[in-house]
Amino acid sequence: MRVSLNHARISEPALAGLPGALAPLPLLDPVGARVILGERETVMGQAQPIVPARDTLFGPRGACLASPKGPLFVCDTGHHRLLIWTHAPDRDHTPADFVIGQPDFSAEGRNAKGSVTAVTLNVPTGVAATNSVLAVADAWNHRVLIWHGLPACSNQPADVVLGQKDFSSGLANRGTGAASADTLNWCYGVTISQGRLLVTDTGNRRMLLWNSIPTQSGAPADLVLGQIDFATRDENGGDAPSPTSMRWPHGMVIDGGRLLVADAGNNRIMVWNRIPERNGAPCDFVLGQPDMARVEHNMAAYYPTAGALNMPYGLAAFGDMLAVADTANSRLIGFDMARLAMGARATRLAGQSAFANKGDNRWGCATRDSVCWPYSVAASSSTLVVADSGNNRVLLWEAAK
Repeated sequence: MRVSLNHARISEPALAGLPGALAPLPLLDPVGARVILGERETVMGQAQPIVPARDTLFGPRGACLASPKGPLFVCDTGHHRLLIWTHAPDRDHTPADFVIGQPDFSAEGRNAKGSVTAVTLNVPTGVAATNSVLAVADAWNHRVLIWHGLPACSNQPADVVLGQKDFSSGLANRGTGAASADTLNWCYGVTISQGRLLVTDTGNRRMLLWNSIPTQSGAPADLVLGQIDFATRDENGGDAPSPTSMRWPHGMVIDGGRLLVADAGNNRIMVWNRIPERNGAPCDFVLGQPDMARVEHNMAAYYPTAGALNMPYGLAAFGDMLAVADTANSRLIGFDMARLAMGARATRLAGQSAFANKGDNRWGCATRDSVCWPYSVAASSSTLVVADSGNNRVLLWEAAK
């Protein structure tokens, strides 16, 4: 189901003395998030000490709904665990039902303070799910875990591991120092779309694509973008930024036949008008920069604009919009999918009051309609799931009407 967010284009008045800013329409319900999970505040507005429990989160970097009714999956990154709600929560601070990565809800520590296994995690950062498949980017174990059939209990072991030869291995590029089609190095993002699996292999400065969801551990990828081949792993391909290179890829989305990748280190979003069929294919255009060569955050300015980005980590196809977690600007912005082109400007905004504004929680305490370093966004019908990492919480936030 696609939610219509059609709107009329508005003029661009000067804003706070900064020319070229769009007066934004709301991307999300201006009242704020429908449900907040994780962070609680004391009466003085200060965050409580973070201890692992069924209803706490520490720097979550990934979250998604398998369907509008659930389950909900959250990478509780700082506690090295995956939390699962069997149904989409309908009230704040709903406790999770299952945990993967720790022996119980009160435990924490990398790989549960033990060896790498099929149920341990070390800085999980990305998660994607359908009604029958779950994939988790276990970044610092340099692997992706896949469940064929959604977990039905705590610590149900994964069925498939990618990036490693087996479930007990956890070294970058399998400990060889060299990249190949079946290795990973700090894989931060994962996406399932149209039967494909996409992984941002961030430490190898590339994105990998499997044409179908792997059923065998260690399966090699079918396609690489960001590098000319599977063996190359240099930042920006060892050269200047270009339409083929990446620096710090993170989020990805496929919308129709178009592929978009958040190249956070180059402060841009790379767009392919059709899904590439050859390794190292150049993108057609970028968002967040005026051309393919420039990579400065906020286009080399302190303040953002409707067309500039500062370390964008997350992407989601949200109705007829592209929703972007513009992480270092602590905001969520929306681009009209039908009008994407080189240097296109966002028309919708959440988390800030104007496109020229920045600042964690608008330089104040966290509220229902503010964000602090949001790392990922995932869409499910009219709900945007936001991993609001700097606020140690996940938001279920409805589209603006």
